[in-house]
Amino acid sequence: MNLVKSSACLLALPILACVACSHQNAAEDARTAPSPMPSTQGEPSGAEFAERPSAMNDAPEPAPAPASPEAAPRGGAASRGAAARGSAPSASAAPARDYEAREKKAEERPGLGTTWGETRTSYVSNERFDRADASHPFALVSLNYNDASGIQAMARRMGNADASFGSSGVDAAQGAVSVRLLDDSGSPLPSTNFAGRDYVAGSDGQRYVIQIENHTGNRFEAVASVDGLDVIDGQGGSFAKRGYLINPWSSLEIDGFRRSQAAVAAFRFGAVKDSYAARKGNDRNVGVIGVAFFHEAGTSFPWTERELERRDSANPFPGFAAPPPPNLAR
Repeated sequence: MNLVKSSACLLALPILACVACSHQNAAEDARTAPSPMPSTQGEPSGAEFAERPSAMNDAPEPAPAPASPEAAPRGGAASRGAAARGSAPSASAAPARDYEAREKKAEERPGLGTTWGETRTSYVSNERFDRADASHPFALVSLNYNDASGIQAMARRMGNADASFGSSGVDAAQGAVSVRLLDDSGSPLPSTNFAGRDYVAGSDGQRYVIQIENHTGNRFEAVASVDGLDVIDGQGGSFAKRGYLINPWSSLEIDGFRRSQAAVAAFRFGAVKDSYAARKGNDRNVGVIGVAFFHEAGTSFPWTERELERRDSANPFPGFAAPPPPNLAR
């Protein structure tokens, strides 16, 4: 069955009174019209969205304009001007600073992290969603990412001679949902699997999107994290956080850390030291993307582990050991 791109729904209220956001996640150049906003009651406050890292002294974010998906480029003359006003270092201080720079460079982690990218227009609205199980997702997907050389190094560490890349996503819950990373043209990023883990290869400066597909007739909530940070509020990832609503037989794309009801900061690969997590003070979980799926209260998710076990153990001749009828026993 063909999937349709549906509303990406944000759940931002407490666990028993959750709301789901929805924006029409159509083609990149077609995301121009805001979806209807709900009443003030139930809307997330500004404090519940991710905040720009304090180390980034770029200009204030302009209001996202529907006609301009990339409303606010990163970096600004103000930060460069402030740096230029410093006094020139003395000649005697230069060697010490060179040594400190080399030492700091040696301590920098190799590979990729996810940076706080440019502001992109992405409208959301709220919708109620009550979880069937508030704290236990029915499926959990983890995608490890790095540059190609880093993934090859991990493959060798796990005893594999080489990592072979394809373009398939990761299925979960017996194919009920799938997750993959897309580049800014909509093509899947190269991926591979070894030692029971899924890896995706990116490159420095590349923008990516998390695509989630729902292959069932139920709607689900997807709580996503990048580098250990929740993609909605920018704080530590947790099952207790609220996520995005995926309608039946549909797909959605999460394209950045949410800044407001109308904008996100794009996901872009960059150096670990420049990652959003590192700028917030903790790069321990850089390199992994997680999506936890919850199904809705009042609905039955058909392919539970119990049902699968019953299917697997079904017997075509359950009475094969029973004695034959008396008139056939001789």
